[in-house]
Amino acid sequence: MKIAILPGDGIGPEIVDQAVNVLNVLGLKFEMETAAVGGAGYAAHGHPLPEATLKLAKEADAILFGAVGDFQYDSLERSLRPEQAILGLRKHLQLFANFRPAILYPELTGASTLKPEVVSGLDILIIRELNGDIYFGSPRGMREAPDGPFKGSREGFDTMRYSEPEIRRIAHVAFQAARKRDRRLTSVDKANVLETFQFWRDIMIDVHKEYPDVELDHMYVDNAAMQLVRAPKKFDVLVTGNMFGDILSDAAAMLTGSIGMLPSASLDANNKGLYEPSHGSAPDIAGKGIANPLATILSAAMMLRFTFNLGSEADRIETAVKKVLAQGLRTADIFEAGTTKVGTAEMGAAVVRALA
Repeated sequence: MKIAILPGDGIGPEIVDQAVNVLNVLGLKFEMETAAVGGAGYAAHGHPLPEATLKLAKEADAILFGAVGDFQYDSLERSLRPEQAILGLRKHLQLFANFRPAILYPELTGASTLKPEVVSGLDILIIRELNGDIYFGSPRGMREAPDGPFKGSREGFDTMRYSEPEIRRIAHVAFQAARKRDRRLTSVDKANVLETFQFWRDIMIDVHKEYPDVELDHMYVDNAAMQLVRAPKKFDVLVTGNMFGDILSDAAAMLTGSIGMLPSASLDANNKGLYEPSHGSAPDIAGKGIANPLATILSAAMMLRFTFNLGSEADRIETAVKKVLAQGLRTADIFEAGTTKVGTAEMGAAVVRALA
């Protein structure tokens, strides 16, 4: 079981270290190899996704990823910015299905910005398509406007597009995930405005014929954003495109008390995956030892479950996280009166102790 460890930038190395410590106490035989990525990759090799890092990622069975991004690289041309590393990995490894569970632990009900009666018991899953949409569509760039009311002016442009196979494969993933839960799937689109998402809706309806046991409904993305705040527990599984999924999953993260609690898995057709917290690199707090490592630790649990088929070991990690929260330990992002504030390493060590 070979794992590529890609800590990245900012708080990435700190939180990944804690997840590695957790994996190391499970008594399993992992081969782990670390490589630079993001800003660290650019600093060491002149590119955010160095060839050696990509080679390692392709050879590994799974990837444990920290975060990328640093203010000092914002002036680089776009192709060399740290964020291109994660986009490159998704593209080269065909990681098209992103799973982002949003679960509110009972101990963190007070940390959510919503009223307890609205959010208590929250357990939803957002499935985001990762390889298409406006993030990867072409043509794109900057040019002199060829038409429109400001013809001749400078303009930036991107292309939103989805092919039928792209939509069908994420639809199957979503329906199969819904079958394992409450058999309810909400497809989020903007079919009233965008041709791309009318096409998305048509394909979802067609694939639904193969899953008559799953209830399918459709929701425009603006309404979905409102309902996530108004009545999030009405959802079970949501599936949507790349850009909408990026936005909605971050909104859902705050329902759980902090984005520092939200893990994620990005999978290919064979369940090889890249596992990372949903939050960013937070360079403003890097090196201070105060970042929340729980999303990364929970991402490692997802890795054991999805890629290595080690469900009982994944359960052990998730149970350990619950025990630590029940003990009242909190990093700064989820701290509230009556609990004990701890740092990154202390939280990681507490999970290790709970596993023991």
